[in-house]
Amino acid sequence: MASLFFWITLGLILYVYVGYTLSIFLFSIFVRNPVKKNDKYEPTVTLLITAYNEEKDIGKKLENAEDLEYPPSKIEILVASDGSTDRTDQIVNEYRRKYENIRLLRVEGRVGKTETQNQAVINAKGEIIVFSDATTEYRRDAIRKIVRNYADPTIGAVSGRYNYITKKGSAMGIATIFFWKYENFIKSCQTRIKTITGCCGCIYSVRRDLYEPLKRDIISDLVEPLKILEKGYRIAFEKEAIAFETTTEGSSEEFKMRIRVITRGMNGILHMRALLNPFKYGFVSFQLISHKVLRWLVPLLMIALFILNWFLLGPWFYNTTFYMQFSLYLLALAGWFIDKKGGKVRILSMPLYFCVVNIACLMGLFNILKGEKKSVWETVRKA
Repeated sequence: MASLFFWITLGLILYVYVGYTLSIFLFSIFVRNPVKKNDKYEPTVTLLITAYNEEKDIGKKLENAEDLEYPPSKIEILVASDGSTDRTDQIVNEYRRKYENIRLLRVEGRVGKTETQNQAVINAKGEIIVFSDATTEYRRDAIRKIVRNYADPTIGAVSGRYNYITKKGSAMGIATIFFWKYENFIKSCQTRIKTITGCCGCIYSVRRDLYEPLKRDIISDLVEPLKILEKGYRIAFEKEAIAFETTTEGSSEEFKMRIRVITRGMNGILHMRALLNPFKYGFVSFQLISHKVLRWLVPLLMIALFILNWFLLGPWFYNTTFYMQFSLYLLALAGWFIDKKGGKVRILSMPLYFCVVNIACLMGLFNILKGEKKSVWETVRKA
């Protein structure tokens, strides 16, 4: 009986990281639903920058926004300040005197990112809302690459692509880059088949008339696209719309950020749990169960696998799998220790990142059981 559960548990873990990716890739070869893009399509756009205490980066972000390759008369830059207490609002006002298409909306009360976006969308003028953060730099043609997808009337939302940069070459930074290359590959395959189910939070967009206000404890870049899917529209991944973001460099920073994002993601899926019905939502349900729900359950599966393996010790195969697991955790622990001391050992980056993310998933599950929401965010300062 222990061996049966061992193989089921191992199979589920392998499916999450290998089987699902392989199946999506194979489907994308044989099933194609191309987006009908038009490079000349130019709807009005609101670039919505949600900010909290971003005096360090907001000026650079606004300069980047003004340099975007899109007609100035068709794009407004709306900074939504969530009760900032530093010079963020003052800096935005200085830029407003220089550029006519910059606007500032101050939201009082520190209401969180999602509620700030809700209030900002009500005040936005563009047909297409592009959501961004103050720390994200867009490639000059990013907006144009995004909006060309909206020439297709079946498209309700479009996600761009993260290009992560590591300034210090840390183990955590290198692993983050690898992880997002993996995620971007999956999103490309999903779009070729039909649709993605979640967007990249710092560069995603929606049709303004499809936007649905969300509760403040809901993660918008996951749930807003799911709301649009529920209405019968597709979500496209535009791999040529690129946003540059600096990675977190330390394991503790990544861990805290992952707990917050995963907790909010779990709350989001619970909010949209009707989409988990495969008989009604088919491909969407398949993605959510495989790439979200099962992935969040991996730490529990890993604990079960280790315990089951312990009881099965004796035959060479089970001895080998046990020591492989033990070595993985030992390498991750060594990577964490070296990271805390400021060292860099690249070979330890993936074991460390793998364990950090899965421990964060475990903490996220505990947060859900305790009823925590994680409505507000703290700005991550990158040295």
